[in-house]
Amino acid sequence: MTQDEMKEKVIEAIQRVYDPEIPVNIWELGLIYDIKITEQNEVVVLMTLTAPNCPEAESIPAQVEYYIKHIEEVSDAKVILTFDPPWDKDRLSDVAKIELGLF
Repeated sequence: MTQDEMKEKVIEAIQRVYDPEIPVNIWELGLIYDIKITEQNEVVVLMTLTAPNCPEAESIPAQVEYYIKHIEEVSDAKVILTFDPPWDKDRLSDVAKIELGLF
C-alpha cells in the first residue's frame, strides 16, 4: 500500500469521529492539522478542538486513535493535541459549511 493510499484510509477513519455538539465530522470541521505516516506505518495526527475548554477534549482524540489503530496496515497511532494556531470557522470545509447552513 502506498503512503497516499494509507493516508486516504486514515482520513476515512478520522471522518468517523464527530464533535457531539456539531453534526459534522472532525475532518470537515478542519480540526486535523497534519497527518504523518512513518515507514513502519505508525500514524501521528496533529489536531485541535473547536475550543480549549471543549468538554470532549479527552474523548475526541481517543476516538481518532481508536479508529486509526483499527486500520489493518497501521502499526500504531498517536494523536497530538494543539491549540496553536487556534481553530476558527475559516477551517471549515465547503461540506461543513453547507451542513451547518453557512453557505
